[in-house]
Amino acid sequence: MPFDNNAEQLIRDHADMIYRMAFAHVRNRSDADDVMQEVFLRYIRRRPVFESEEHCRRWFLRVTVNTAKSMNNSAWMRYVIPLEQEIFEEPEENRLADALFRLPPKYRDVIHLHYYEGYKTEEIAEILGRKPATVRSQLARAREKLAELLKEEWE
Repeated sequence: MPFDNNAEQLIRDHADMIYRMAFAHVRNRSDADDVMQEVFLRYIRRRPVFESEEHCRRWFLRVTVNTAKSMNNSAWMRYVIPLEQEIFEEPEENRLADALFRLPPKYRDVIHLHYYEGYKTEEIAEILGRKPATVRSQLARAREKLAELLKEEWE
C-alpha cells in the first residue's frame, strides 16, 4: 500500500507529536510553536518522499530535535530571559515535566521518545543517530536522575 505524502494531512497528523518533542526541548510554548513552524517549513521546502508512516514520523522527530537544538544554541537565546511557566500553568500538573526539563537534553530526548512516543531503543538510536547501547545506557541514567530529582522534590 503506497504511503500518502499529502502535505496538509501530514501536518495535521504529526502536529501534536512535533509539538510535544519541541516543548520537551525548549520548555516554552512560544518557542515550541516556533520550532514546530520551522519543522513544517522545512518539510514544505524539501518535500521529502516517505516510504511509510514510520519513516515519516522518524523524519519529523529528527528534524524537530535538530531544530530545537539549533534554537537553544542560537546567539539570540543567550540574551533571552525566560518567563516562569508557573504563571500560566498549574504547579501540581508540572512536577514531572519540571523534573524532565532539568535532565540534560540527551537524557530528555531518549525519555521522551521511549515513554511519550513509544519507541524501542533500537528505533531511538536510529532517530537520534546514536548506537543502541548508548541509548540503553542513557535511558538507564535518565531514569536514575529522574528518580533522584523527584525524590529531592518530595523531601
